[in-house]
Amino acid sequence: MFAKRQSALAAAAGTPTQSRMERISQALLARPQVIVGAAGLCVVGAVALVIALVGDERAGMPSARVRLTAEKSPIEVASGQDVFGFSGMDLYQDAAIEGLEGEGMAGSDEAIITLPDGASVSSSGTFSAPVRQPDPLPAAPIAGLHQPGPEGPLPRIAADGRVPAQAYARPFRPNGKPTVALVVGGLGLNAVTTRAAIERLPAEVTLSFVPYADGLQRWIDMARSYGHEVLLELPMEPTGYPNNDPGPYTLLANSSADDVSVKLDWLLSRAVGYYGVTNYLGDRFAGAEGPTGAMMSQLRQRGLAFLDDGTLSGRPGAFARATADRIIDEDQSPASILRQLHALEVQAKTDGSAFGSGFSYPVTVETAARWVAGLEQRGIQLAPASAMTRRGRSS
Repeated sequence: MFAKRQSALAAAAGTPTQSRMERISQALLARPQVIVGAAGLCVVGAVALVIALVGDERAGMPSARVRLTAEKSPIEVASGQDVFGFSGMDLYQDAAIEGLEGEGMAGSDEAIITLPDGASVSSSGTFSAPVRQPDPLPAAPIAGLHQPGPEGPLPRIAADGRVPAQAYARPFRPNGKPTVALVVGGLGLNAVTTRAAIERLPAEVTLSFVPYADGLQRWIDMARSYGHEVLLELPMEPTGYPNNDPGPYTLLANSSADDVSVKLDWLLSRAVGYYGVTNYLGDRFAGAEGPTGAMMSQLRQRGLAFLDDGTLSGRPGAFARATADRIIDEDQSPASILRQLHALEVQAKTDGSAFGSGFSYPVTVETAARWVAGLEQRGIQLAPASAMTRRGRSS
């Protein structure tokens, strides 16, 4: 150890003496990374000096900031599948809910353009019809048209002869063109599709609501505030019952007149403001003359219209009657629904009028909203379904 130290000192003693700057230069050359760092500091210092003397040349130029946030999980929207067993809710299933209800939008991986009128178009081509301006009907209840019942207010014919089938219907003035009417049903169970139908379909489209819906009166009030006349759906026994069960107050084919009366009292007292009722299912109930006769008799006594989707065609009764000519969405595709709607146009031009019925699938609502946009230009007048009803007729 001592020998090595001595040899080093001897070697150093034999070299010329170096200046301070020479020693610093040699140390820097031995460490090039130090040179790079020092050069960078010089550049930064020079820029800072220039800015301090002459100012930042980019000052006052436009700038932008982007805020990055974590994507939120989609809020699930309750559907009516547990009660009515329908599907096809894909268009609005990822909708976010604002307050109690929300509006349908495309998935988070799509670009959405919202137009000034409330319509929207997505990068995948999805079209959402515009929100229409309210065209309100008189608020319900209308004085004189209801009486107390065991489960709530029941419709009745007023002392002065006014009837719910007329007082709660949307007024209609024919303009001489062929007319087409459309009922969209199954509303009230799914907040998104219900609101879309109310806000995006023309006021002339009749809306039909499920009696089991939570907040049913609120939905009916909202529909009427947008100008839609309203029907209440009566669940009726279908083929396959009870495996295919429309709910606890289903009108059954083997019901007595008293049974029909008790269930009707409950169903009809769920809300006020509807001008008539319509069927939900009911092919087996339609074949039972006694129960259907009892139902029609009570509807007639209460001044209510009865409209069906074709299931009860040929069954007379109620204060006024109408039967749809076709169901537009048995095949739930836009092309098929559009073909059915165009078929209604053809029938209207041949017979003078046509009446279609559909369910509140998102594809039905959107296709119908687009279809009505050019209806007047094609020589067709859109009419509320009440305009299709006739007293003393079965269809």
